[in-house]
This record gives sequence, structure tokens and C-alpha cells, in this order.
Amino acid sequence: MPRTRVLGGYAAAGSWLDGLAAGAKVACLLLLSLAAMAAPGWEGLALLGVALLALLASCRLSLGRLLLALRPATVLLALSLLANGLVVDGSFDLGLMGGVGLRWAGLARAGMAVCRIVLMVGLVLVMTSTTSTSSLSRSLVRGLSPLGRLGLPVGDVAMVVVVALRFIPEVEEEFALIVRAQRARGVRFDQGGPVRRLRAYAAVMIPLVVALFRRSDELAQALRDRCYASGSGQPWQRGETWGARERLSLATSLALLAAAIVLPALF
Repeated sequence: MPRTRVLGGYAAAGSWLDGLAAGAKVACLLLLSLAAMAAPGWEGLALLGVALLALLASCRLSLGRLLLALRPATVLLALSLLANGLVVDGSFDLGLMGGVGLRWAGLARAGMAVCRIVLMVGLVLVMTSTTSTSSLSRSLVRGLSPLGRLGLPVGDVAMVVVVALRFIPEVEEEFALIVRAQRARGVRFDQGGPVRRLRAYAAVMIPLVVALFRRSDELAQALRDRCYASGSGQPWQRGETWGARERLSLATSLALLAAAIVLPALF
């Protein structure tokens, strides 16, 4: 059975971001995420939104993939809008029923919070779709390498990160296989209320946990067979070369951060 691509999983598509150093992409992600959180007005958020759309287009990522990435948080985002915009004391701008209504100021405040979350999810989607797990792990280890002088096992941290990231597609594949097997046995996941559907998924979670424990045992045995020992993580310490593209990307991210903060004051 062919393996499906995990949402946000790395797949080399030949975009200009594929060849960018992972450390530069992580630094740009942090700067742009900071810009999304620090932008005081809609002007800055709109600028970051245009930048995100340009990144998605250049990396051949559709808006549909961004919507799929946001789907798990849809209920939370909707509740955030209601919690900020809904009032029950009669001080509403748009009445719904009795003393219940909506306040435009609250909706605007919640809308800005939702936009910040959408921007950060989109930025993470771009980075993970254009960066391999090994490159991300090496970047993390280089960032943590100063802590190695204090006794932090940096090599072991790299191994844990790589295993955790590479187990994500394994979990998704195993979950899909078990769901299909249970449906073939007559289990229905799309009928009844929320409680009934959660109970139906118990027929998936139990064998999934058992399968993951089995795979973890196989991985531990493979590490023992290869004589893996704590502290044997020196290959993760290889450096990366920053060229003109990395410096230009970092400068652009800094410029976007400054513009997102300053723009509202200019209009």
C-alpha cells in the first residue's frame, strides 16, 4: 500500500525554500511568528498575510492544505470568537435574543487573535513542508549545543527529536489502517451523537496503542543491535553554511517584523 503524504510532512518540491539552511528557516519562523504576535493592528496582519500567501505559492502549497492544518482547531477558534464577541448583559451592538447579542469590538479583538493563529500555523506548515526532519534536528542541536557544556546530552536530544518526528507518519498510517479494518468489520464512526462516536473510536485507539508499543520495542531492539550508546550523537553537530539567500531571508523577516509593528502608526 503506498504511503500517503502527511500534512505538513517534508516532500521536496523544488521550491527555493528547499535549499535554504534549516537554521535560517527556523530563525525566520521565529521572527515572523513574533511579528504575528506583536502586530498591533490589521495593517501589519494584512502585510504578513500577503507574505504568507506568497510563501505558499512559491512552495506550491495550496490554501486547502492550510485549511486542513487549521481543521483540528476550528472549534477552538469559533469558541474564541463567541467568547469575545457574545454578551449577555444587554450591552450589545447587534441583538440576537433578549439580552444576548454581539459586540463589534469583541469580534474585532477575537478576529485579530484568530488571524494571528492562522498566520503562525501557515508559517509552520511552510517550514515543515520544505525542511527534512534530519535538518530540523541538526538545527535544534546546534541551538542547544552551548548547553552541552553544562551536561545536557545534546546527541540524545537529537535522537529523541528525530524519532518523535519520524513516528508521526507511522502513527497516521497505523491509524488509517485500523480505521479501515474496523469499518470493514461494521464499526460506524459517522453515526450517533458525540458520545457514541467517541465510544466507536475506542475500537481504534486500543489497537493503535498496542501497535505503537510494538513498534517502539522494535526500534529499541534495532538500536541495541547497532550498539547505540548515550552520547553517540556527534554526527548531529555538523555545521551548515549560510550564504546570500539565508542572509537575505533573515533581513526580509526582520523588515517584515519592523513593518508589521510600525505600519499602524503610519495610517
